[in-house]
Amino acid sequence: MRVAIIGGGMAGMATAARLQARGVQTTILEAHSKIGGCAGYFRRRGFSFDVGATTLVDFERGGVGGELLESIGMREIDGETLPGYIAWLPDRAVTLHRDSARWADERLRMLGDTPKHRAFWALIDELARVFWDASRCGIRLPIRSMVDITRNIRAVGANNLMLARYVTWTVGGALRHFGLRGDDALCGLLAMLIEDTVHGQLDSAPLINAALGVTIRGAGLSRHRGGMRGFWERFAAHYRAMGGQLCTRHRVTQIRGTNGDYTVTAAVDGGANIDVEADHVVCTLPLALTAQIAPTVVEQRLRRIIQRDAGRMGGAVVVFLGVPEREVTGQAFTHHQLLHHYDAPLGMGNNMFISVSAAGDSESAPEGYRAVMISTHCELSAWEGLNEDAYDTQARAAGDLLIGYARRVYPELGCDARVIEVGTPRTYARFTGRPRGAVGGVRQTLWNSNQFAAPHSIGVPGFWLAGDTTFPGLGTVACVLGSRIVADGIAGGE
Repeated sequence: MRVAIIGGGMAGMATAARLQARGVQTTILEAHSKIGGCAGYFRRRGFSFDVGATTLVDFERGGVGGELLESIGMREIDGETLPGYIAWLPDRAVTLHRDSARWADERLRMLGDTPKHRAFWALIDELARVFWDASRCGIRLPIRSMVDITRNIRAVGANNLMLARYVTWTVGGALRHFGLRGDDALCGLLAMLIEDTVHGQLDSAPLINAALGVTIRGAGLSRHRGGMRGFWERFAAHYRAMGGQLCTRHRVTQIRGTNGDYTVTAAVDGGANIDVEADHVVCTLPLALTAQIAPTVVEQRLRRIIQRDAGRMGGAVVVFLGVPEREVTGQAFTHHQLLHHYDAPLGMGNNMFISVSAAGDSESAPEGYRAVMISTHCELSAWEGLNEDAYDTQARAAGDLLIGYARRVYPELGCDARVIEVGTPRTYARFTGRPRGAVGGVRQTLWNSNQFAAPHSIGVPGFWLAGDTTFPGLGTVACVLGSRIVADGIAGGE
């Protein structure tokens, strides 16, 4: 059996490695010079910067990511396990501890200790417990067969099936149910956590998905030594040692065939086109890009989903700083999230994340320096139709804004930076090929997630989908879960 994997991001690399470990011959075709996709990296003047995801979620033993590493025979990651991070709200700073007991105490102390607050958090904890376990057991959505129903009942557990009634709830609905929708601090914290994990808003984000997003610290956040570069260099070496073929600078331009007999054409950077024959194709590109290169029957089956979600894509602005270590001292945590105004829309600095490389991580920064990434969400339309001068001016202003906001945490940040670069949707469009420079998956609602999500199999034999625009959505842990579903489907002959 031959499998062609299109895209060397988290979903593509994980799917390929799983299959390769099972003796299936795989070839990864990646357009960029480096793997990782929206969990990738770049290097500048001795610094290694993460371009999207800065942490790995649930990669410890027993987790979704831990199961991946174990299944392919790769040792645990080399890096730091984050004890949590600080959420800087307009009027208070809340420590989001990984330790569940400390977090339970902190949220009541800082966000309200009333029967309503306790009941709300009890529901979030219960949903998170059950559905994190279900994710680790390989829950599969949307349900397409009796096999899926049986698998999901087993994953959720018969005793927990009553929780399925919350599949129609939003976070805003739950807050109203408990009389907490007007609680600025609680809603502000939830809003920024949810935007970062399901790209949703309080009144539209599915409650179950959001409960998982709000509790990712409990699942475990890790940062590899050297950031995503360190992780991918190790992962790629392991994949190749298993016999996998990784082809960077190979941009797929067309997929022909059907029914398990495919030809994938890729334009090789600096050379002629090549054809790769495959029994199965796994496309991990965004659905809109997949439709452009896939056989007509695939495009037809994706068209409705693409049209449905076209207005639900978002972008990001990221500032990359290489700074002297003295500029990021004085904080016990290396990761921080900031909300500056309760009554202003999220994005463009109002909800931003700061990630700092660990002290002593010489793979991320030269001795005496640290790598810093500051990221925020943005609307794609704000970066479209600009001439070069207007774009440059806007990008510089965005960088100055984010650095200025970050000085609430690190007052001297950027004063003596060795590297300052700003990434925008235009940057992502150039280096990832994503339409309009959109990042992550769609903004999740009740009507485009879970049972309404893009499936991994669309009914075309041998053609599979994975990545952040399919179930369960964006993020490293979601893409790893999707890789398991696809690999099981291929290796199991589905």
